[in-house]
This record gives sequence, C-alpha cells and structure tokens, in this order.
Amino acid sequence: MAGPVERVSSSPEERPDVAELVAEYDEERPSRRLTGRWELGVRVAALAVALLVLKQVFDPFAKGNQFYLVVFLGLTLPLVFLGYRPWRSAADRPGPLDWVLALVALLVGLYPVLGGYDAFLDRQGQLSALDVVAGALLLVLVLEACRRTTGLVLPVVCLVFLAYAYYGGYLPQGWAVAHAGIDFSHVVNALYNDASGFFGTPLDVAATYIVLFTIYGAVLDSSGAGKFFVDISFAAFRNSRTAPGRTAALSGFLLGTVSGSGTATTVSLGAVTWPMLRKAGYPRENAGGLLAASGIGAILSPPTLGAAAFIIAEYLQTSYLDVLLWATVPTLLYYLGIVLAVEADARRFGAKPVAVDSPSAWKLLLRGGYHFLSLGIIVLFLALDIPPFAAVVYATGVAALFALVARWRSREDGFLLAWLRSVADALSSGVRGALPVIAVCAAAGIITSTITKTGLGQVLASALVGAARAVSSNPTAVLALTVVFAAVAVGVLGLAVPVTASFIISWVVIGPALADLGVAAPERAMFIFYYAVLSEVTPPTALAAVAAAAITGGAVMRTMWQTWKYTLPAFLVPIAFVLTDNGSALLLQRSAVDAVWVTAVSALGVAALAVVTGGWLVGRAGLPERLLCVPAALLLLYLQPTTIAVGIGFLAVAVVVHLVLRKGRTQDA
Repeated sequence: MAGPVERVSSSPEERPDVAELVAEYDEERPSRRLTGRWELGVRVAALAVALLVLKQVFDPFAKGNQFYLVVFLGLTLPLVFLGYRPWRSAADRPGPLDWVLALVALLVGLYPVLGGYDAFLDRQGQLSALDVVAGALLLVLVLEACRRTTGLVLPVVCLVFLAYAYYGGYLPQGWAVAHAGIDFSHVVNALYNDASGFFGTPLDVAATYIVLFTIYGAVLDSSGAGKFFVDISFAAFRNSRTAPGRTAALSGFLLGTVSGSGTATTVSLGAVTWPMLRKAGYPRENAGGLLAASGIGAILSPPTLGAAAFIIAEYLQTSYLDVLLWATVPTLLYYLGIVLAVEADARRFGAKPVAVDSPSAWKLLLRGGYHFLSLGIIVLFLALDIPPFAAVVYATGVAALFALVARWRSREDGFLLAWLRSVADALSSGVRGALPVIAVCAAAGIITSTITKTGLGQVLASALVGAARAVSSNPTAVLALTVVFAAVAVGVLGLAVPVTASFIISWVVIGPALADLGVAAPERAMFIFYYAVLSEVTPPTALAAVAAAAITGGAVMRTMWQTWKYTLPAFLVPIAFVLTDNGSALLLQRSAVDAVWVTAVSALGVAALAVVTGGWLVGRAGLPERLLCVPAALLLLYLQPTTIAVGIGFLAVAVVVHLVLRKGRTQDA
C-alpha cells in the first residue's frame, strides 16, 4: 500500500538558482559573470553576431560560404576571451591579457578578408610569410579558446595530431602510420586557406545550424516555455506513486528543446523535480541517476537533438528531417527503458504519491499550449523541404511573437520595450551559449584536416578491423567484435572530449572501419552519435551524473552506476541497428511492417533489460529470473528470427520461474 499523499509546491521561489547550478556543473568551464559596462559590451557584440547569422540565412555573402565562416570565426573567437576565464580562479572582469588575445583574435580571424579575400585564396599552397604568421597565431588562439571553454584534453589531442602531421616523416617507414611529413607552412595552409581546416564542415555546421538552434532555445526559454514544460509535466501525472519519476522523465524530454545540453538539462531538471522525488522517498543516488538519464535523453530526442546531429546531416548530405526520423524509434526505446525502470523503482522503494500544487493539465494547455507550436513548425517546414536553418528562424520568430502576446496579455507597463529587450537578450544569449561549440568545431578542424592530409583515418580503421579479424575469421564475428571495439573506443574518447568533438573524430576514424564491413551510412552515423552522447553518463567521468549527485547530495560513483542502469537500453540499441540488416528498420530505413515488428521485438528486449537492472517483474525479481533475462535481452536485440525465437523462450522461462518462485516467497512470508 502506498503511504499518505505528500504535498510539494512547484513555486519557483522554492527552487534552487538554476543559472548558478548550470554555471557550476555544466560541461563547459564556467563563463564569466560579467556586470555593468563589461556585460553590456559583450552582450551588444554577441547581438551583432546574431544579426549577422540571421542576415546570412536570407541574404548570403556574395563571396561564398567560406567568406562567411571567416567573418563568423573572426567575430566570435574574441568573445570567448572576454566571456570565459583563463582559469577558474581568475577574475570575472576581463584583464589586459584577455583584451590582447581578443584583439589579436579579431585581427588574425578577419585577416583573410581585410587584406583582400580573393587574393588570399589565390595564395593557397603558397602562403606569404605574413599569412603563415597570422595562421599560426589563429591556431594558438583556437586552441586556447577550446581550453577555456572545454578543458585541456581536446587541445592536447589537437597538438598530438599536429605533431604527427609534422613529424610523421621521422617515424620508421615500416610502420603503417608513417608518412612523408608535412611542412609547417603547409600545415598552416591546410588549416587557414583550405575548406578542410578551421573553416571546414564542423565550423560550417556551428555557424549555420547550431548557433541558430541555440538562439531558438534562448528565445523559446525567454517566452516562458521552460517553466511551462515543467509545469505541464507536474500536472500530467498527478498523484500516483510513479508520478514523480514519470514527471522527471517527461520534464527532461521537454526541457531539452530549450537547453540543448545534457548536463544543463540535468541541472535545470534537478532543481525543480528533486524536492518531489525526495518527498516520494527516492534514495539520493537513484534520484540522481534518473535525473541524469532524463537530462541526457533530451539531446537524443527529436526535434532538436544534439549538435552532432546537424553534423550528421551535413556529412551525409541528407535532410535534417531524415536524421530526426532515424532518431525516432531509438528515442522511444530509450524512454521506454526509463519508464520501466521508474515503474520498478516506485514499487521496490515503496514510493509515496506526491501531490503538486499546480493547475490541471488542461488549464495549462489552454493557457500555454502555444509553446508547442514553434516545435511543430520546425518539423512541418522540414517536411516541406525548407532548409533547417530557415525553418528554425521562422520558429524563432513565432516563439518571439507569442512572447509578445504573453506580455501584452499581462498588461504590464512598457511591455513592448520589455519584449524587445528580452528578444535582444535571447539573441545575445544564444550566441554566447554556442561559443563552446564554436571553439570545439574550429579545433576539430585541426584533427579532421590532419587525418585527411595524412591518410591516418583509413590506417586506423584498417587496424580496428584487423584486431577483430585476429580474434576470428567469421564475418559475423568480425562485425560484432568491430562494433564492440568501436563502441568502447567512442565511449573512451567521449570521456576526454566534448560530444561534438568525439563524434567528429570518431566519424573520420571509426566510420570507415564500419563502412568497410558493409554498415550503411545512416546506421554507422547514428551508432557513433549515440555513443558520443552517452559518454556524458559513462563512468568514471559522467558529467551529467556528477551534476545530479551535486543536487541530490548522493554519492557520486553510486549515482553514476544508477544512471548507467537507467540508460542501459541506449547502450545496446545502437549495436542492434548495425549488427544485422533488420536493425536498419529501427532507423525507419525499411518498410513500415518491418519497422513495426522490429520495434516491438526491441521493446521486448528493453523490457528484459529492465528486469535485469530493476529487479522487478510481476513482483520483486530474484537472481534466477534476472539471470535468465540477460540472454533474453541480448538475443532479442540481435533481431534475427532464430535469435528472437530463442530470446522469447528465455524470457518465457524467466516469467514462469518468477511466478513459481514468487508464489513460494509469498507463502514463506
């Protein structure tokens, strides 16, 4: 029997300061908290960049997209040095060194266009001494910007690749990774005057997709959508004992449309739902695991996904709508795993119903349901073949107009001026929120350029497949081993570098290995994407879990393992859609009939995993049932008729054993 209903208020006054928590625990290094004229100056500069980005959508530069990327990087890179501290203990106010770095970044960033862009391009492969100096300075500044925003690891990785490019000729020529070596001026040329360097696909995606979606999220949040999404989640499930866990999952999904960062979503989610989870009786570590899993799920879910999803669309030269469709079934399976875990937890812990003081869901929908409209516009316009960067601008405009209507309805004095100020602040915040991704994408150009020029990607891909073939010569076993090795490699890489960089590096190294084994482009791209994102919940770093533990006060390592429990289906489902041809149906690459039956079988596999991790079937599941569900889940997710039949058999035996043992346990009790 559930205990008495606990009451908890959803009042914002009782919630922790979300902005403070995000700044402290998000994956980016804390940005400066500027005030006064310093804040105003950076805000105005960021607003100017936002207007430039919007101008490029409807009135592109005549000199081409690379010209725009040069201007974009030249204007955003200085903002990193003004907006981010060189080290954690540095002052919030920019110092002399920050101003010098910002000024130099502005000059060398815009150098190609200030001195005549066409003439600069004509010197490709034969840069002048001044070109080389400017390019070398930009290289140093990009690495420093990356260090400030994401930490030391990615710049060190970039330096290793640069050293490999330059000193490759000194390696023993019998080694597969040896090459002729690249002169420093040619290294700078590849980075500074070539589409594969700083101004390659990663920065292109950041400047044309990511920054626009970040602006959209900021405008949507300024319209009150974030609060509405949380309130509607609270109201949706009311007083059942599983309502607190369901609310956390739904809130995470909806908040992801505003945040775009898994760790930031976890923090925002925890600030508003932890009091309810605590009242319901959730242990601190389990609550932290649920918060981290729900937060990360936000950037695995349509329609906004994470930054790497835009890079997938660009790399594969496909519509972003296609990427959204590919993510649909895996997202459903991901949240199915969370919901089943929530159901099991509520029963194992004896969770209590919690009544939340909030209006009914219908009243909230009538009052604020328009917040969903801009999300629908993105999907509709993508379906009409409108480019995603245009679709998101239209959606941003709709969100801004609804914010104006909301202010008008409030009858506050000067509502129009207040609305204009809020829109300007949102545009500025969107650009500033994208600065870490911009720095990462520019730095990733160093790695992709080096791999392209030296041929290292194919060498490493061959080594990965060769390691699998050294264990077995069976083609099926080779594919399975390569996939497992690849999953581990992406996960380990993701422990050290941000999600976007992890995907880019993995795509150029691991992507060819999977391609050599016949894995189609959508499957290998989504496989790498999921493992890059899941690095945020992978021990021993698991930044989202660290943030959740800080909010709940739980033990960090135990919170990480609880997070892993909630996200386990997301670790196994990507393997399912690369191992067999039927797996492609999970990405909606097959007929509707195939998609339905494959999804149903995969859902059964996820349910078996939930029994293993949650310890609950009809009642509390013992060790025998849980052990039987391990092969059941693995065989079901292999998605071949024979393995599916055997997997269903294991699951049926587990259910029978459970019912028999449960009857005996009940009698003993």
